[in-house]
Amino acid sequence: MAYLEITLQVDPVNRVAAAGVYEKYKQPFLDTVPGATSKELLVRNEDVQVLHGFQNVADAKAYLASDLFTRDVVGGLSPLLKAAPEVRLYDTV
Repeated sequence: MAYLEITLQVDPVNRVAAAGVYEKYKQPFLDTVPGATSKELLVRNEDVQVLHGFQNVADAKAYLASDLFTRDVVGGLSPLLKAAPEVRLYDTV
């Protein structure tokens, strides 16, 4: 099991729009991305995080290079971000 955590700096006024991007691509992520097992939106006062579950780290890395991520998700979120996203990969032991 592996996790991909993406932390986004989004102004509170833009969080509804960011959540819309999350909702729009959640099911396509789960249905079409090889190795995808889960996707959760975590909201804090200081930022928004998207936690993705995968069968392994290789699947998570492949998703980061996919059209769904680079074109669709990043394209939808880019106008809403205050800073570049922070991306972290975790492998479970």
